[in-house]
Amino acid sequence: MENVLNERQQSIVAIACLEAKGDIDGLKTAINEGLDAGLTVSQVKEALSHLYAYTGFPRSLNGLGALQGVLDERKQRGINDPEGKEADPLPEGYDALKQGTEVQSKLTGRAYNYTFAPATDYYLKAHLFGDIFARNNLTHAQRELVTVSALSGLEGCEAQLKSHINGARNMGVTDAELHSIPAVLAAKVGEREAWRAQKAIAEVFGEEFNGGEPVKDPMFPKGQPNTAFAKYFIGESFLAPLSSGKVPVSNVTFKPGCRNNWHIHHKGIQVLICVGGTGWYQEWGKPARLLKPGDVVEIPEGMKHWHGATKDSWFQHIAFTVAEEGASNEWLEPVTDEEYNKLK
Repeated sequence: MENVLNERQQSIVAIACLEAKGDIDGLKTAINEGLDAGLTVSQVKEALSHLYAYTGFPRSLNGLGALQGVLDERKQRGINDPEGKEADPLPEGYDALKQGTEVQSKLTGRAYNYTFAPATDYYLKAHLFGDIFARNNLTHAQRELVTVSALSGLEGCEAQLKSHINGARNMGVTDAELHSIPAVLAAKVGEREAWRAQKAIAEVFGEEFNGGEPVKDPMFPKGQPNTAFAKYFIGESFLAPLSSGKVPVSNVTFKPGCRNNWHIHHKGIQVLICVGGTGWYQEWGKPARLLKPGDVVEIPEGMKHWHGATKDSWFQHIAFTVAEEGASNEWLEPVTDEEYNKLK
């Protein structure tokens, strides 16, 4: 789908997600790009302040500190960024609880009362949706773009992410703009954050989603497409040589559903060390073994076997072979879809 977000919107998406993720170096880069694209200091400051309600004061204050550092550095280079519009003062007699209740009802599409925790219900209505959303240096649509992007950077907040995707639609963010968020996150933040956003958007819109979960905090590079061995794989894999010499060591990355053919290592013992995602290892005539980070597989010489990713996750393992003179690999038949789809 075409990315319809303009440069300023893309920068806001990246800034919000990187703040939530706690990636200060990445955040500084995104702030610089946003200011260059035309965001005002007030808009960036407001987005980072807004997020304390979603990511907590520590993340928000760290983000504001990053902004301050970026502005100081830019001033030293002779760049004076426009401050932009500050929020107007609230009118005398402003009823934050009443106004916040109306804003919350519009965002959620219904009246909402958190009766289990009345104090929290009050804070949500009067402070978040009453005081913060009343600050007019960001529109409600911009605030929801910020919120959806930030929640995409947080694990375990999928329910809130989906709720705010719906809320963003209610506040004026277009469907095309929402569908553009994952591409921005993939380019400016990370594959995992993009996957989380894309999965939630697909679930909200009732769309098919087949993307597997990316490896969390990969320790080793993904490398280049494994073209030399592609004919022995179903799906796409990548190879990153880590060392050469008598015992070459490589990191192998499998896309979801990717697996190699049945094969045999002659005159050599191969060792797999699982470092990311989830995968399968199976020896001929035995049940498949589910692999997770930290698992180690020692493959006996002459054993017919295969290994690869699960259907819903990327998978990485380190591979090396202790080989005798004259060692070779014998590639055999593929692991059929029927065999593979039975694995659970």
